[in-house]
Amino acid sequence: MEVLDVGLFNLRHTFESGQPITFHGEYDQALDRLHYVSNGGLIEIVSGGGRRLEVSGKNARKEVEVRFRLSDNMRHIYKKISTDSFISASIKNYKGMRLTVNDPWETTVCFITSQFNNVKRIRLIIKNMVNKFGSPVYDRNGRIAGKTFPEPDAIRRATFSELMACGTGFRAKYIKSAADYCTNNLDLYKLNPGNYDNLKEEIVKIDGVGDKVADCIILMGYGNLEAFPIDVWIKRTMENLYFGGKVQKMEEIHKLAEENWGKYRGYANQYLFHSARTNKIVTYDAIRQ
Repeated sequence: MEVLDVGLFNLRHTFESGQPITFHGEYDQALDRLHYVSNGGLIEIVSGGGRRLEVSGKNARKEVEVRFRLSDNMRHIYKKISTDSFISASIKNYKGMRLTVNDPWETTVCFITSQFNNVKRIRLIIKNMVNKFGSPVYDRNGRIAGKTFPEPDAIRRATFSELMACGTGFRAKYIKSAADYCTNNLDLYKLNPGNYDNLKEEIVKIDGVGDKVADCIILMGYGNLEAFPIDVWIKRTMENLYFGGKVQKMEEIHKLAEENWGKYRGYANQYLFHSARTNKIVTYDAIRQ
C-alpha cells in the first residue's frame, strides 16, 4: 500500500454519484474501500477519513491521482460554484465528492447505456459486458483478479444476441454502432481534451450520442469542466431553481450555467445532479431561503 495525502476527498460520495467508476467498481461502505480494474491491473483504494488514501496496484499513485482529480483545488472550486443556498447545501451534504476522469471509450459505453435507465440497471449491464467481453487480469498468484473494460473492437465483433444477453435492450444497436465507429472512423484518444467545441462536434457523430451523453463523455471521459450535461434531473432542477419553474430550452440552461459557474460548471452540475437525484427536493423557494 502507498499512502497519498489528500484534501477534501470523500470516496463514498464520489463512488455513489453516478459516474463511470460507479458502474464497474466494487465499493465496501463498511471499510470505505474501492477496487476496480484499470489499465490492465487491479487498483485498490482505502480511505483514511478524507485526508489520506492508501492505494495499491499497477501505477496506482498516478492512476488514482488522475482518475479522482486529486490535484483539483476543491476549496477554490467550492468558492466559485457556491452561488446560492441550494448548491451550498449540496456541497455541505456531499463535501469531498470529486468528478472523475475515466477512459473515453469506457465513458462512451457507460453513458449510452445510461439512457432511460437507472444506476442499478446500468451497473448490471456494464458488469455483464465486462465479464463477457473483457480480457482477464491476473494477480501475483496467477489467479484471475478481474477483467478489463472491453475494447471497441471486442464489442464491434460481438453479435446483437450476445449484447442483448447482457441486458442492453434497445441500446445494443447503439453500443455496437459506436464500437464500429470508434474502431474505424474516430480515435477517441486523439481528440484534444481541452477543446470543448471540437470534442462535442466529433462525439455527437457517434450513433446514439446526443447533447447530454456527449457532455457526460466530455466531462467524465476527458475532464473538461466546460461540459454541463442536461438530463431529466438537471433540466427539472435548473428550471425550478433558476427559472421559476418555467420550461426552458436547452440553450438557455447551458447559457445560465456558463454565466453562473463559468469554467467550473461541470462541478456545479455534478453537485446539482447528485443532490437532486438523492434528495429529490428541488423547489424554486429552496434557492430563496
